[in-house]
Amino acid sequence: MKIVMAIIKPFKLEEVREALTEIGIHGLTVTEVKGYGRQKGHTEIYRGAEYAVNFLPKLKIEVVVPSDLEAKAVDAIAAAAKTGQIGDGKIFVLNVDKAVRIRTGEADEQAL
Repeated sequence: MKIVMAIIKPFKLEEVREALTEIGIHGLTVTEVKGYGRQKGHTEIYRGAEYAVNFLPKLKIEVVVPSDLEAKAVDAIAAAAKTGQIGDGKIFVLNVDKAVRIRTGEADEQAL
């Protein structure tokens, strides 16, 4: 099993969710996060004053998938989240040693 973690632009969430649903992945966790990468934030003007926004709003999506769906999940997220502009995000893939569904006690891939 793998956990696929993606940091994306907030307005791309629905497209990413639909792309994952199309390949058979139905559950995901979304967290609102702030951060920056190569773009190092930006400046905004509020009431005539310019100020720096160092941490940009992003969404972190986490989905645990069977190992055989990892590549499809990564490809689906990358295609759906891409705008071609700086700040599109990143995808990380980590190993998952164990998963347990609390309600039924099912373990590992049956718990997904």
